[in-house]
Amino acid sequence: MTPPERLRALLARPEFVVMPAIWDGLTSKLTYQAGFPAAFLSGSCVAASRLGGPDLDLITATEMLDALHQVRAAAPDLLILADGDHGYGNAMNVQRTVRAYGRAGAAAVLIEDKITPRALTAAGKPTLPREEARMKMRAAVAAAKESGLLVMGRTDCRPTLGIDEAVARIEMYVEEGADILFLDSPADEDEVRRAVAAAAGRPSFIVLSPGAPRATPTTARAAELGMKIGTFPTAMLSPVVGGIKAGLAALAAGQSEAASAIAPAELRETLGYGDYEAQAKPYTLPG
Repeated sequence: MTPPERLRALLARPEFVVMPAIWDGLTSKLTYQAGFPAAFLSGSCVAASRLGGPDLDLITATEMLDALHQVRAAAPDLLILADGDHGYGNAMNVQRTVRAYGRAGAAAVLIEDKITPRALTAAGKPTLPREEARMKMRAAVAAAKESGLLVMGRTDCRPTLGIDEAVARIEMYVEEGADILFLDSPADEDEVRRAVAAAAGRPSFIVLSPGAPRATPTTARAAELGMKIGTFPTAMLSPVVGGIKAGLAALAAGQSEAASAIAPAELRETLGYGDYEAQAKPYTLPG
């Protein structure tokens, strides 16, 4: 089965699907080893790891595609829902992005309705007029037919245009053939329910990391509300940042490592030194 076919089968199961947010080979490998069948290649996490900065549309299509290659190489069997952001341009750019992600082995791609280039401010998420967003989604769905990957339609218009417009855009995405739907920044559970209803039986995606001004129910509650997929963009990123800070603080204090550091043997095992030796043995010359 292809990655898109495997993801469709996963989403057909009754249970809620948790997709950890990943950004590189190490996070991909660890996620798969932890037993998760699928992950979300998060633009915000890629921005944090590559730029050391915020998620403000500074990451390029080339950088995201490179990240996709990295996570696929590290864990080939991990199903990847890849962040395609706004498609990196107009409808033709969207098609190029979708085709590239499909060729790289993504199981699904996210396309949203934010305006690009972004205004020079960290506040707000201005979005395209509804019919322009429709054309980008139509282009994405058409391009996805080549590889079969699923298309997730995301609307960011809730904070600026209101819930009625956001629900209308989800309904529009369904009309255009989107496979998964994503209302960003629902204010409360009632809005979550409205988004699920607008998805008309297709899987709905939700961000469950705390901290932002949006409804963040528990995984169990999200499932009760009808959501199908949940991701947690800060669940690994925040502890990683904390761990790096702890390690640096330990070095500054004259110590060799932080108290939270794992044992050297465990680190080597996690990174696969033994696997490398086993794989290299058939090609090693005697002596």
